[in-house]
Amino acid sequence: MKLAQLKPSFQTMASNEGHVHLDLGDNQYPGNKAQQTSSTPKPLNNSKVDRQNQTIYTLGERVGWQELFSWDVWRASMGEFLGSAVLVFMVDTIVISTYESNIKMPNLIMSIFIGISVTIVLLALFPISGGHLNPVISFSAALVGVISLSRAIVYILAQCAGSSLGALALKAVVSKTIADTFSLGGCTITVIVPGPQGPVKIGLETAQAFWLETLCTFSLLLSAVWIAFNPRLMKSLGLIVVFSIIGVVLGLLIFVSTTVTTQRGYAGAGMNPARCFGAAIVRGGHLWDGHWIFWVGPTIACFGFYFYTKIIPDEDFQAQGEKHDFLGIIRALIGFYGRH
Repeated sequence: MKLAQLKPSFQTMASNEGHVHLDLGDNQYPGNKAQQTSSTPKPLNNSKVDRQNQTIYTLGERVGWQELFSWDVWRASMGEFLGSAVLVFMVDTIVISTYESNIKMPNLIMSIFIGISVTIVLLALFPISGGHLNPVISFSAALVGVISLSRAIVYILAQCAGSSLGALALKAVVSKTIADTFSLGGCTITVIVPGPQGPVKIGLETAQAFWLETLCTFSLLLSAVWIAFNPRLMKSLGLIVVFSIIGVVLGLLIFVSTTVTTQRGYAGAGMNPARCFGAAIVRGGHLWDGHWIFWVGPTIACFGFYFYTKIIPDEDFQAQGEKHDFLGIIRALIGFYGRH
């Protein structure tokens, strides 16, 4: 999550790449128009001309392929890796401990603690990588152009690897009985429990789980994350307030998704595919049942959020990411293949 004049994931894309591009326009210097009229225009090849400032971006610049070779990006990805490991260990430990304790509403306590934990880890990781810690954040940031697609891919891979490490660390410190009973705190739709006539599967229907995952993720993006993508709001509210809002909204959605279904076996909306992936890799078994929901649902939510940002007035959402904007990449891609 990059915002203007702040650290990595909340910066403008110009500062993200280590330089500032200044578009001086056609009227900044006398004679510019005459020179352009008399000179022979160069072919655009696979480039896209931004209609606002007439800046020419190649397809490679649109996707940010050069960032794959940037030490700063890989250093930031290490922050995402370690931060995801810590976050998964904390969150899954909270899930297990709250349900294991004898309290009346464990999902309420769990939601509060998870919201607080997420806020703390986001604040800790913000100076290093921008504090994504979630493929939903990285992918939606790439769609709106806050970061490049290349950086988002590196972040997501680091988040999945870190989540696997966090789940492995949790498995090392809990008993096998606890790990099996609570599915290592992972994302479940159904579980198998003993029945009067043998093991039975209990949980939520696939369609219900899919729509809950999609709608909860979209709600998270719409009600909280978009504030972090907006430099104006980020500046006026402040870093601590914005991340606290994200934590509160996330905790509220976890509580709602685990309460509204009242189904044993359903662990609630994941809203973080990497966390679900880590537990599934380490624990395996039924955690792979319907695992696609925790990826496809958030992906649809990210696209829904992106198109929402396109229909609201510019003054209401200023992500300042026209260079890496998803539609810009599509137009550049069409132009590239149209000339080959």
